[in-house]
Amino acid sequence: MYQLQRGITRAISTSLTTQTTNSLKFFCTFQPNLPQLLPQSRQYSSTNFLSGPDHGLTTDQLIEKLAGKTQTSVSLNTLMETGRGDLLSKHTNYNDSDTAATEKILRQVATFLNRELPIRFAHRINDLNRVPMMKDQPSVLQVKEWYITSMTELYEFRKIENEKDENDFADLLERVYERHAGVLVTMARGAYELRAAVVKGDYGTGGKADFDEMQHMHDFLDRFYMSRIGIRVLIGQYLSLRMPPESDFIGMIDNKVSPSCVVNRAIEDATFMCERKYGEAPEVILIQNQGSTFSYVPAHIHYIMLELLKNAMRATVEFHADTGDYPPIKVVIADSAENEDVVIKVSDEGGGIKRSNIQRIWSYLFTTADPAIQQGMVAFENSDHSIDSPLAGLGYGLPISRAYARFFGGDLSVMSMEGSGTDVFLHLNRLGDSTEPLPVS
Repeated sequence: MYQLQRGITRAISTSLTTQTTNSLKFFCTFQPNLPQLLPQSRQYSSTNFLSGPDHGLTTDQLIEKLAGKTQTSVSLNTLMETGRGDLLSKHTNYNDSDTAATEKILRQVATFLNRELPIRFAHRINDLNRVPMMKDQPSVLQVKEWYITSMTELYEFRKIENEKDENDFADLLERVYERHAGVLVTMARGAYELRAAVVKGDYGTGGKADFDEMQHMHDFLDRFYMSRIGIRVLIGQYLSLRMPPESDFIGMIDNKVSPSCVVNRAIEDATFMCERKYGEAPEVILIQNQGSTFSYVPAHIHYIMLELLKNAMRATVEFHADTGDYPPIKVVIADSAENEDVVIKVSDEGGGIKRSNIQRIWSYLFTTADPAIQQGMVAFENSDHSIDSPLAGLGYGLPISRAYARFFGGDLSVMSMEGSGTDVFLHLNRLGDSTEPLPVS
């Protein structure tokens, strides 16, 4: 019954190091694209007519209808309260069995998702229809087809009134979750194709793309990926709530995340990737203040830290390649329980970044990776976040990491000294009261 769970387990066993396989839920948001598990999906076009109560609407009309509705923002605290059943307190008989209470929780979450997800998909489809320069690219059209299919399947699903309805809805969401697993890489192909076209002079007057168009495209990608994180969190949290409970977890949220534990796992993975690429890796020194814990999605922290450490290791090895004497990378964690944020600083002596490039590092069109590696990455068919990928690739690491940090009210900032090194500061909101910054189309 749990295709998602089996798919995650298989992916973890084949693509992660032994040290990172201890917790299934730690990686529940990072799974491979598994098309072989999916039944044949309906194909939708703008002229398709819907079944059900809106059988007279075309797909385009449904998109317009749903995109006109307001999306509902959630916070980390809301996800935890819902997962615990706190929001059922007025209607739940506490003499119910644990199973009955869990069924009510799942039905409440499923009902919310059944309404909310089609609206979110419709907003992004509208955006995909309007983005300049990218909207007609095959990779972007493929993503739009996935979004239209998922939006329509969810919208046409019946009202969730009993356990069977909820089970069937969960099966549908597993398929949706798997269908969208490769969206990040597929959209990255579109950005790669656009970058290549701009370099060739295929866009803009006189072979130069208009800056305003490029900025509009960057804003679109920021909105798109922030929205995608939200959709993955909502679906992943619901599907995790259906799995056997794990100590200290509410769905995929760990109530006792140890920042140092997550960072150590990221260090192990980044070291493995660096040694695979260069044959060796710099030492990483971890300095922690208090060793406290807080509530968060550990997979998000792991992804961000892996990206930061990969960048630091690559810069250090390449900058000191002549001597082979690599200064250590330092990671400092300030995690006092009295602090508003958990702050993690990654410091390297990898030569720093030119001041003229500081803003470009947040662009989805900027990467310092070798062109051959970029070309290989656009053909990469694994999951969005995998240690099987190269150490540097399509230039998405920092902007996506910042989106993950900002999703729950944190941030990511960079200070660099050209010729010396770079300090990166990751802020994670430990209060859990910040609502997701929902993008509008």
